[in-house]
Amino acid sequence: MGKEKLIKKYDNQVKMYERHRRNKMLADWRNKLIKHASGRVLEVGIGVGANFPYYDREQVEITGVDFSPNMIKSAKEAASIYQVKANFIEADVEDLILEDNSFDSIVSTLSLCSYPDPIDTLNQFNRWCRKDGLVLLMEHGLSTNRLFSVTQKIIDPLYSKISGCHCDRDLSMVLEKSNLQVLHIERYRSDIFYLIRAKPSKDSYV
Repeated sequence: MGKEKLIKKYDNQVKMYERHRRNKMLADWRNKLIKHASGRVLEVGIGVGANFPYYDREQVEITGVDFSPNMIKSAKEAASIYQVKANFIEADVEDLILEDNSFDSIVSTLSLCSYPDPIDTLNQFNRWCRKDGLVLLMEHGLSTNRLFSVTQKIIDPLYSKISGCHCDRDLSMVLEKSNLQVLHIERYRSDIFYLIRAKPSKDSYV
């Protein structure tokens, strides 16, 4: 799917994403993850600002990135409601140019599935995060349950066409091939959903 079509698709999904902010299961996971964020935070794929309620407002300053102008508009409204300090960049993560080692925390929730090259994206996080910082991920991927994983692989072409993201990515493999060092990982719902805390490795860049 071309980038312009993908942006339009996400522009048209804002109301659905706003409804998902009330999903208790996702809210619980967001709370578990986001409490570890501090300092200068880069949130990639900011969406409608669903993570804003869970940040410590006294401890963070957020830079939110999204390529959908309608998502950015909704996130700005959420930032005002939850009184978080945030600025926004309308850009695709692939085109994003940021200084190395410029953020204390990098957050991505349910967005890695939509990037063409998730390993390269994680390696960009590795560059942008300070040596003693954290990369915090809440993502979904290929289940370890054989029945579920076969189903995910079968439906992925249609799923990605409808939703704009992939449901059959092997997150364990993606993490392993990236430069990030996983500190803690939790898996839920037949290992489809992941909560991940990682740190950057400054020994090498890809």
